[in-house]
Amino acid sequence: ANQAGIVHRDIKPANIMYLPATRQVKVTDFGVARVADANRTRTGMVLGTPSYMSPEQLAGKKIDGRSGLYSLGVTLYQLLTGQLPFQGNSLAKLMYSIANERHRDVSELRPELPRPVGRLIDRALDKAPDKRFQTGAEFALAIQQCREKLASTE
Repeated sequence: ANQAGIVHRDIKPANIMYLPATRQVKVTDFGVARVADANRTRTGMVLGTPSYMSPEQLAGKKIDGRSGLYSLGVTLYQLLTGQLPFQGNSLAKLMYSIANERHRDVSELRPELPRPVGRLIDRALDKAPDKRFQTGAEFALAIQQCREKLASTE
């Protein structure tokens, strides 16, 4: 979708489906997606699920595919730790945490996870889009390389 110029804006576990028979992953629910270069924006309008949103999406800034990769990083963090990287007892606190605080290191929650896994998540959850994975292919390659590195050390 990102290669086609479409920004999903609501990547989260409920919108990711795994098909075991074909070993394929599908992203669903493009209900709040938009064309990345569309000039029609509404100031202050936030669409999506706040816990999975990137800092720039919460700030109402123009977003691109890197925002979705951040959301995928949140999903991976939750998959590996059983917790969201940012939590708050109000929407304002949650938004502040996402925009300003560092996520809890995965090694604190899962000490048995190898350090390369933590570095992968750290990069995916970087506050600055330019420091995150720039494309889905780059993120997928990093996951594959991490997996291969871990397999070779077993």
